[in-house]
Amino acid sequence: MMSKVLGIGSIFPEFSKTACVEIDVDAPGKEFTTIDNSYIKGKWAVLFWWPKDFTFVCPTEIAEFNNNFDEFDDRDTVLLGASTDSEFVHLAWRRDNENLRDLKFPMIADTSKTLAEELGILAEPEKVAYRATFIIDPDGIIRWVSVNDLNVGRNVQEVVRVLDALQTDELCPCNWKKGEKTLNETLGL
Repeated sequence: MMSKVLGIGSIFPEFSKTACVEIDVDAPGKEFTTIDNSYIKGKWAVLFWWPKDFTFVCPTEIAEFNNNFDEFDDRDTVLLGASTDSEFVHLAWRRDNENLRDLKFPMIADTSKTLAEELGILAEPEKVAYRATFIIDPDGIIRWVSVNDLNVGRNVQEVVRVLDALQTDELCPCNWKKGEKTLNETLGL
C-alpha cells in the first residue's frame, strides 16, 4: 500500500540529491553531482522512478528511456531517473550492466527516501519506490503522473506521446500523436 501520490496540479517538491552522472574510470571524481530544482527550473522535465538497482525489469526501462533520450531532448525536456538506492550502488550497477554504461541522464539517489515519500510513491513494507513517472512543466507543476506496480514495466513511447500532447496546450483526443490534428484544429477552437 502506498500513501497518497502527489498529483496533477501540485508543485513538484523542493529537492537536492546526489546523482550518478558518469562512470568514466579515467575521470575519477566526476562520477557524481548534485541535482536540485534549479536543474529543471523553466524547463519541461520527466522524472521516472524504479524500485531497486540490480534487478530485472528496471534495467529494461532505464535502457529504453536512454534509447529515447533524443526524443526528450528534441522536446527541450530534461530526463531524470531515480531510485532509493545510493549513488554508489547506481555507479556499480552502471559499470556492471552493459545497457546502463552510456546513460545520457542522471541517476538520482534518494537514499533518505524523502523525495519519494513526499511524492507518495513508497511501496510498503520495503520502502522502495513504485515505477512512477512524473511530467513537470516549466513552472514546476506536475502535469502527468503514472504509477505502475513493482513488477510491471512502463511504456516509454506513451510518456513521449503524453509529453507531446501537454506541450501543445490544446485539446488532444484519445490516442492522439504528434503531427495529428488536435481537437482545437478539428473544431476550429
